[in-house]
Amino acid sequence: MNKLVASNIYKTYESGGHSTNVLSNISVEISEGDTIGVIGSSGSGKTTLLQILAGLELADQGNIHFNDINLSSNNAKNFNLMRSKLFGYAYQFHYLLDDLTVYENCNLVFKIAGNKSDEKNSKKIIQILDELGISELQNNYPYMLSGGERQRVAIARAVVHEPKFILMDEPTGNLDQENAEIIQDLTIKLAKNRNIGIVVATHDLNYAGKLDAVFRIENGDLKSA
Repeated sequence: MNKLVASNIYKTYESGGHSTNVLSNISVEISEGDTIGVIGSSGSGKTTLLQILAGLELADQGNIHFNDINLSSNNAKNFNLMRSKLFGYAYQFHYLLDDLTVYENCNLVFKIAGNKSDEKNSKKIIQILDELGISELQNNYPYMLSGGERQRVAIARAVVHEPKFILMDEPTGNLDQENAEIIQDLTIKLAKNRNIGIVVATHDLNYAGKLDAVFRIENGDLKSA
């Protein structure tokens, strides 16, 4: 079973001559298929933890392991290559490209990776769009979609390359309650059906309550909520 393990993570920010300990000796383990919630007040370090897990930000101390591979010790080129295969990302804002269709926004993931297997990729894209209930929108542009539909496309883009883990930062924060619950249920279903580990930073306690485990960041510490 694939595992993502953070061990003894520390992160401090300097501002105006003062040091703020955002993360202090944090350790957490996520297995494939797990759905993990991270809650806490704004500025508590939820986003920082997600960024460090994905290698988008470096910890001051500590290590991130994928199975037996220490991602923290890999050189930048190898880490970036592995990161693009291991992780998918979804944020509060969808970050879709307005001049690309739904299908093209998803296909961009493969183009960036230099993958030329168009027929195989096309099947993957259509399949994930169908799972998310938006396959009929594949030729639409983002401006033609509702907020909930745009967020589904963003999630499809995060999943289409078959990552082992998806890191989600307030993915329902811009949605009304009805659409938020649709996205919540779809992400959990994707995690279980595709055996993907999901880590969600959220203020929505309803969402957190649907997940396998929930942790709270407070004063730099990570504790079971």
